[in-house]
Amino acid sequence: MKKIILSMLAALSFGGAFAASEGIAWEKANPRTNDMAALQNGAKLFVNYCLNCHSAAFMRYNRLKDIGLTEQQIKDNLLFTTDKVGETMKANIDPKQAKEWFGGVPPDLTVIARSKADVSKGPGADYIYTLLRSYYRDPDKATGWNNKAYPNIGMPHPLWELQGEQKPIYKTVMVKGKETQELAGWEIVKPGTMTPLQYRQAVNDLVSYLQWMGEPAQNQRVRIGVWVLIFLSIFTIFAWRMNAAFWKDIK
Repeated sequence: MKKIILSMLAALSFGGAFAASEGIAWEKANPRTNDMAALQNGAKLFVNYCLNCHSAAFMRYNRLKDIGLTEQQIKDNLLFTTDKVGETMKANIDPKQAKEWFGGVPPDLTVIARSKADVSKGPGADYIYTLLRSYYRDPDKATGWNNKAYPNIGMPHPLWELQGEQKPIYKTVMVKGKETQELAGWEIVKPGTMTPLQYRQAVNDLVSYLQWMGEPAQNQRVRIGVWVLIFLSIFTIFAWRMNAAFWKDIK
């Protein structure tokens, strides 16, 4: 029951968590929207750890066939909230109950990577990637968690079972003639089910999926754009030669 309550609290604060960033510098994510294996793993993580509270109201399950999944694989592994692959990704939690219990409805995550890029004036993928890797235990907080990328965050760590528990390591630096503490790294206090490298890859896969979900046609759009530019380049050469041939006898 405690885990369910923490997940609900996470859902309510997830959207607000990305409203601003005054903590550490963002780490660089590597969204692999052309990597089918990464997108499939990201989709699995999204369904298992995000969809309990968050919806993706503009994404249908059958659209996951675009990342290499068959309809049967979707039915067998990803359908927890519906029995139809044509349905949209709806959260398990009842929005009315969420609003009654916590005073708000968990935000939709369909275009979270794109929207946070607009808000933060930087890559939304980097923002999400950094936040999901910067949690640490803080007994002074009601949820027991804090975050270096977003100090005093209200959202507990949604992936703590995978990452485990870590604590920040500081170093003393001089800033404008004064000593101050700066984040130097992290120390694992309690290992999770994944190694640090595996967790980084998992978060990157999740970010890749969120980036893809915000615009599933983005890769096709890029491919079409490349072919259009190639066509225009070739057409320009032919047009230039035709123009030269047409005007060659005119002085």
